[in-house]
Amino acid sequence: MPDSRLFRSRLLFALLLTGVVTGTSACRNTASENTPASDEARPAVSAQVAAMSSENLRQSATQAVKEQRLYAPSGNNAMEYYLALRDKLPEDTTIAGALADLQPYALIAAEQAVLRQDFVEAKRLYALLEKTDARAPALPRLQASIQSAETHYQMQRSNEETRLAEQERKRQEEAARQQQMLDEQNAQIVARRQAEAAAMQEVRVRESPARQEPESRPLQASAPAPIPQPETVRDEPAEELPKPALPPAATQAPIHLQAISTPAPRYPAEALRNGVSGSVQVEFTVDENGRVRNARIVQANPTRIFNNDTLSAVRRWRFEPPGRTITSRRTIHFTPEQQ
Repeated sequence: MPDSRLFRSRLLFALLLTGVVTGTSACRNTASENTPASDEARPAVSAQVAAMSSENLRQSATQAVKEQRLYAPSGNNAMEYYLALRDKLPEDTTIAGALADLQPYALIAAEQAVLRQDFVEAKRLYALLEKTDARAPALPRLQASIQSAETHYQMQRSNEETRLAEQERKRQEEAARQQQMLDEQNAQIVARRQAEAAAMQEVRVRESPARQEPESRPLQASAPAPIPQPETVRDEPAEELPKPALPPAATQAPIHLQAISTPAPRYPAEALRNGVSGSVQVEFTVDENGRVRNARIVQANPTRIFNNDTLSAVRRWRFEPPGRTITSRRTIHFTPEQQ
């Protein structure tokens, strides 16, 4: 390498070291000169480069300089080749001069790596500089700069993770609150609709008094489905219970039941949703006080769907006291169109 170039390189290196020591104070952190820049002991020269012969190392170093691979990439740069060559030929002064020329470039590259937060590269370059000259004045400052920047970066990253976690927690809480409000609104809507349906059902029951019919008309299985009609209750007297024979003069006249309260059965919710209609014939006994006793299903179409609601309603029926026990039958129709 020409003497003029060597002189300029060493002069540039001296100026850089002077400026670093006297003009930079922003990165002054407590760090020991013997503390490594990396938590792991990493050799400055790769094992593959260290195993090369002296001649190969010299040729590789010269070629790397020509191609401007002064300090990178790792394992294929001029500084590593010269350092490995110096280990084999420690008395060769040209090697020491070449390393001195390369130091300023490696130092600038290390500082740039710190600025872009590439701490792995910064520590690799620090190791090259430390192996080149462990007593270089710039090393403590560079080491402190790396440690300070890395600590600051880790704190920023931790704070950012904390901030993101807090944002996610608040988002989940807000989503849960919105879902709870939606559930409460839906529950209120369902309750209001149920109350409205119950009120409409009660109005229909009050506006649809039972109709009494003197004769029972049994259902015929082969008859076509009746046209949907408003829910009605038909009085179908059945034969009276057997009574002891009385003299002809003492025969009692037939009694027609006079209804006081005949609430309509509740329409089963599932049958109402599915549009199922039908009819139920029920037989019941009215005692002398007008109360219903012994209600039972005689015939139902379809079977079992309306039975329980029909019996529950019939047992609450009340009639004018007939003065004696009377057994009667009635047919109750269920039509969803009127619900």
